[in-house]
Amino acid sequence: MSEKITVPTLGESVTEATVSKWLKSQGEKVSADEPLVELETDKVNVEVPSPISGVLGNISVKEGETVNVGSLLGTVDSSGARKDSSFNEVNNYSPPKKEKERVQPKVFEEEKIIKSKKIKAKKSEEPILKLEDEEPLILEQIHEEKEIRKVEKQTSPAARKLANETKVDLSNIEGSGKNGVILKEDIMALMGSKPAPSERKIKYGPEERVKMTRLRLTIAKRLKEAQENAAMLTTFNEVDMSEVMSMRSQYKEEFQNKYQVKLGFMSFFVKACVIGLKNYPAINAEIQGEEIVYKNYYNISIAVGTDRGLVVPVLRETDEMSFADIEKNIGDLGQKARDGKITIEDLQGGTFTITNGGIYGSMLSTPILNPPQSAVLGMHNIIQRPVVVDGNVEVRPIMYLALSYDHRIIDGKEAVSFLKIVKESLEQPKRLFLNI
Repeated sequence: MSEKITVPTLGESVTEATVSKWLKSQGEKVSADEPLVELETDKVNVEVPSPISGVLGNISVKEGETVNVGSLLGTVDSSGARKDSSFNEVNNYSPPKKEKERVQPKVFEEEKIIKSKKIKAKKSEEPILKLEDEEPLILEQIHEEKEIRKVEKQTSPAARKLANETKVDLSNIEGSGKNGVILKEDIMALMGSKPAPSERKIKYGPEERVKMTRLRLTIAKRLKEAQENAAMLTTFNEVDMSEVMSMRSQYKEEFQNKYQVKLGFMSFFVKACVIGLKNYPAINAEIQGEEIVYKNYYNISIAVGTDRGLVVPVLRETDEMSFADIEKNIGDLGQKARDGKITIEDLQGGTFTITNGGIYGSMLSTPILNPPQSAVLGMHNIIQRPVVVDGNVEVRPIMYLALSYDHRIIDGKEAVSFLKIVKESLEQPKRLFLNI
């Protein structure tokens, strides 16, 4: 009996996928609900499980081919499992190979070995050979780990000073002085030498051509559509992070001990954005045809960078979440995204996006909209900057904020006012708990 393997429903607006990789080979045993094939969609990768236990039969679609929802991928033969469990184990048995000086010879019961082909023994007198259970191999070799002591190379004072100024790695330099002392001339010779080609150039040549994944193609398409279809504009502001950092430093240990999660900056920003969205509903809205759809729920999309590309999982009903709930959900979604286990449901339904380029060191940027949303907030690196406070110049931790928005439904006044609320909420974090 065979069961069909078909392309499952892939979510809203997703009608096709690419067969990324077959996880099992034809004729290989499979268990029920065991992943058989990985499909790559416009948004996420999906694993298709086996409907029954058995043997993977015919594979209808090769890797790299595009399939539609409901298309046949292959079959699973349930009868193959019974054959393998009974017949193959007996008839395909092969005794383990003997290893020299390691495995003791097998012990057989005493028997008469008939060497001559002419003498025929009776069936009742045929000897019965019994194999004793083979004892596992025990490695008796003891590997002693020796401490590897890093021997620091001797360097002359002049060479040491030059190395500190030029940031030269002394470990790659062979000293020409007495007893291998690195001299100033050795560093200068290295600095004047021709650099070696990059490792990628050596491995792949001057150029390498790689086919774009469906996820990367979709990202490129959506970003281009956002630029072409939206009247996109960006406004900026800066926020003094002193109070947030002070509160976080004061309560982070108690917070972690109570909720088993670290207190980060993102929860403050999510809470601040929710207050701003409640005051300016157009920023939480979207255009559908000739209508504006105002969303009275606050699903915040959090941009996460992965090795496969940028994904934007969604925190749902953030206005009803505590700080601990936000931090836990952000951590879970981020880990799922990096592990490639994010689902389509995790990416749908967002009303506003926050992207944090600051974790990569970005000072300032103009983030691109995440359609059909109408606005996105860009966070950046926190840098100590001189600011004027009550007529005095003080050094404060400053972050630049950037709000990109669709000018078709969001006016400049709304965008600037929203960003001002976010700024005030972060500079006075107590406002977050008062919802003002």
